[in-house]
Amino acid sequence: MNHFNQEVERIKGICFSNTFQLDMAMNTKRYIEANFDQPLNSDLLAHLQHTSKYHLIRVFKKYYGITPRQFLINKRIQEAKQLLKSGETVSHTCYTVGFESVASFSHLFKTKTGMPPSVYRRATFDKSKS
Repeated sequence: MNHFNQEVERIKGICFSNTFQLDMAMNTKRYIEANFDQPLNSDLLAHLQHTSKYHLIRVFKKYYGITPRQFLINKRIQEAKQLLKSGETVSHTCYTVGFESVASFSHLFKTKTGMPPSVYRRATFDKSKS
């Protein structure tokens, strides 16, 4: 192990003394990033980490500052922005990123971005064509 790796491990031990919890949070984040378009909930994520959903939520929030559900919504909105920029319809985008209803997608999108997805699509798609 080189000096850099030793130093990273030393700092990790100081800042994140419970590596089991850190690994749990990181594995959950990776799983959400890879499967954001699938139906995900706290029960499933906790089952995958062999822990309770309440413990998983607490640990995830400790390391990332938001709950797994909030992270999932942010990831879906981020991916939806890319699809809308490329000209996809709102309904296609909604279902592609894992939302089950256009109404809930539109509400969350507007809450997160400040504009409805149709307005965002028009504004960003027009710019990308120019």
